Amino acid sequence: MTGGLEPTEEYDGSITVRLLDDTAGTKEHSCRSYEDAIAVVKANQHDVTVAKIVARDGSVVFTSADMDIGDWESIWRQEKRRQSVHVEEYDCPYDSISCFADDLCVQCKIDRVQDQY
Repeated sequence: MTGGLEPTEEYDGSITVRLLDDTAGTKEHSCRSYEDAIAVVKANQHDVTVAKIVARDGSVVFTSADMDIGDWESIWRQEKRRQSVHVEEYDCPYDSISCFADDLCVQCKIDRVQDQY
């Protein structure tokens, strides 16, 4: 019924990891996702003075001077799971308790297909 699976997240490479070293200066790594950014920080955290993850909007969301990357990653994953549990409200005309906006009941799926034609 659908034309394929839609991506749940999109990455545009605008998450930046800044590695600050007192002797070598600052290096920036552009990352496609927070997972990539976390991996860059983990790989370099012991070689630099401070590692930072900068979000798409320019805000610093992690700095190794304030927190361990493992602790931050755990909190980030927990928040990501919490947000994915949020379900958009949908009022099923057939009063099906298992009908959601992103997972319609059979009757609503039939109605949607019929509305297309």
